[in-house]
Amino acid sequence: MAELKLYNTLTRKKEKFVPIKKGEVGMYSCGPTVYWFQHIGNIRAYLFVDTLKRILEYNGYKVKHVINVTDVGHLTSDADEGEDKMEKAAAKEGKKAEEIAEFYFKVFKEDLKKLNIKEPSVWSKATEHIKEQIELIKKLEEKGFTYETSDGIYFDSLKFKDYGKLAKLNIGGLESGKRIGVGEKKHKTDFALWKFSEEEGKRQQEWDSPWGVGFPGWHIECSAMSMKHLGEHFDIHTGGEDHIPIHHTNEIAQSECATGKKFVNYWMHNAFLVDNAGEKVSKSKGGLFTISDLEEKGYAALDFRYLFLLTHYRKPLSFSLETLDAARNAYKRMKRKVVELKKEKHKAQDNSDEYENKFLDAVNDDLNMPRALDVVWTMLDDFNFEPKKKLKLLEKFDEVLGLNIKEMKEEEVDVPKEVMELVKEREKLRKAKLWEESDLFRERIREKGFVVQDTDEGPRLEKL
Repeated sequence: MAELKLYNTLTRKKEKFVPIKKGEVGMYSCGPTVYWFQHIGNIRAYLFVDTLKRILEYNGYKVKHVINVTDVGHLTSDADEGEDKMEKAAAKEGKKAEEIAEFYFKVFKEDLKKLNIKEPSVWSKATEHIKEQIELIKKLEEKGFTYETSDGIYFDSLKFKDYGKLAKLNIGGLESGKRIGVGEKKHKTDFALWKFSEEEGKRQQEWDSPWGVGFPGWHIECSAMSMKHLGEHFDIHTGGEDHIPIHHTNEIAQSECATGKKFVNYWMHNAFLVDNAGEKVSKSKGGLFTISDLEEKGYAALDFRYLFLLTHYRKPLSFSLETLDAARNAYKRMKRKVVELKKEKHKAQDNSDEYENKFLDAVNDDLNMPRALDVVWTMLDDFNFEPKKKLKLLEKFDEVLGLNIKEMKEEEVDVPKEVMELVKEREKLRKAKLWEESDLFRERIREKGFVVQDTDEGPRLEKL
């Protein structure tokens, strides 16, 4: 059996995965800030971690997976300034912050279901762990890692000698005001653990603390909640690559200073969604669709999941409607192959071991899903592989792929009369071997929203 290797951001290399406790994995993933809809750039992180979890389970591990839900404390600036995103959204929509959080969290979970993403063992909400966050800050205070300013309690980053080790930061080289402002902070890289309310009673979400009425900083929630549910030292922590220089760097600092232990063994990060020019897809440039937006354009959520599988998680994922079209077509072709496979009855040999070894080699090589898909397509086209055993193995592979292969079936297509007439005319031309003329009819059928497939049983239509 191929050993599982994962790329560790902390060491910048692929390492053999060795869990802290044999047969079990503790994994924490940075989750959504539930003040708005999650766009497909956000969604890539959850597809990545779902694939990772599926591969761990495929290898026989029991996974305890925690995803946090940021429903307080995520400020609009990394400089610990600006409005709390939850408070800002509540004011904008004229609702309670809890209502905002519940609504967008519900939509997010519906999107995960559409994408066939498994829910975590624990959804951990920041507002339900205020006590744990305060206790962690108190521990840091007792050990001399904090100081107070007029707007909150801050972590003194220079007291942690390994600060910035995850991001390989050159602390001395950071320019004041470039990454973050200084204000009353002692150092550019210091960060808020607890923020004071500007005016008591003005915020919807505020709590009493030993330092005054306020709310927790964004970074402290992940340390407090991950350690509550997984322990002070656990296996894997995931997130987008944008979390490396600030959020995850700060998590490591506060956690290791509080416990005196190594926080996490394997840090794993997915790359951004980019446009055709290689630029990060952003709100300002457009293209940050939600899953619902894509559905309105005629795509299924699993079309996007298939697109995700075509690019390694550590490489930028090039997204456009054209690349999504290509992924949708490939996924449709896979469905056709599977439907045909379910009907096949010819005798052939059992090639299960050969293909399973190749598939496992791919997925265990730092989640190499593009290579794993190549194995799947080669297997689908292998006529010498006994159909029933092929289908059984394919369904096993789907424990990792998550493409709902078992549910694939022939779809009934409601074809308008005018399209059927075009198909009949095209068939006449094909029988007369007038190929160029028949191709023109193929295009006319496509313009009507259908694609025609030529099979041994005759033409078959699918909706575009």
